[in-house]
Amino acid sequence: MSTSVGSKAEDKACRYLERRGYKILGRNVRGARGEIDVIALHQDLLVFIEVKAHRLRQRSIEAVHEGKQRRIISAAQAWLSTHVEYASLQCRFDLIMLTPVCGLFRKTDIEHIQDAFRG
Repeated sequence: MSTSVGSKAEDKACRYLERRGYKILGRNVRGARGEIDVIALHQDLLVFIEVKAHRLRQRSIEAVHEGKQRRIISAAQAWLSTHVEYASLQCRFDLIMLTPVCGLFRKTDIEHIQDAFRG
């Protein structure tokens, strides 16, 4: 995914999350071995979110393979080590997929898979 497509996809994902009561704590957070697209607080739950925008839904799912999951988990652990105020909260790893309608990214379907993988 290109940088501009990725940035726009993350913008859409954040707007989607905020409309559902999530508070965005961070975006594009880099850890020693990985990056987290979005970190959000939802009620008493800390959510680490991977955002994918591919023309085919299956490609988005395949892009979050086991190695990618390990890197996200590692980045989440690094973030938590410097944000101890959130250490007592339960964590969840979600996936938000944006798939274009009629091949155009101007209009997208958004699918939010909660608890997409475990840390």
